[in-house]
Amino acid sequence: MLPILLATAFIAILFFVVIAGRPDEFTVSRSTKISAPPENVFPHVNDLHKWEAWSPWAKLDPNAKSSFEGAAVGVGAVMSWDGNKKVGTGKMTITETRPTDLIRIKLEFLKPFKATNTAEFTFKPEGGQTLVTWSMSGKNNLFFKAFGLFVDCDKMAGKDFEKGLAAMKAVAEKAQS
Repeated sequence: MLPILLATAFIAILFFVVIAGRPDEFTVSRSTKISAPPENVFPHVNDLHKWEAWSPWAKLDPNAKSSFEGAAVGVGAVMSWDGNKKVGTGKMTITETRPTDLIRIKLEFLKPFKATNTAEFTFKPEGGQTLVTWSMSGKNNLFFKAFGLFVDCDKMAGKDFEKGLAAMKAVAEKAQS
């Protein structure tokens, strides 16, 4: 009995040490080129009302309820959502914009788990196109450090970013033509 308890305690301590040693912060980032100038792509992100046309999460729960408050576009614009377990419940607030260059957003997830992260979109002109980079960063608490041992969060969130950027590309290029 004692050897089993000691082995269990050793495994638990080892597991805790491995989790504690994982990174305290994370960043997920994806990019795409869109055949439109930055001034034509930027409004699709800076106006939260336009997200439904390209957001990968809008397609996961078409019945999700969204509400808007604050500024109509740009700094101070707020969108809250409440959806199924795939999209959860949360709120995003645009905290910084530099026209045709950068949009920074505070993301507050409430369900299925609580977390506060930062999303950022950058827009760089490249030979008649725009390189759009979508990134999200935040802190890994003990739960997310453990979760990351079993789930590749970069791959999971990155897949959604890729879908969203592909949809944004389609929307912006269609509007361009």
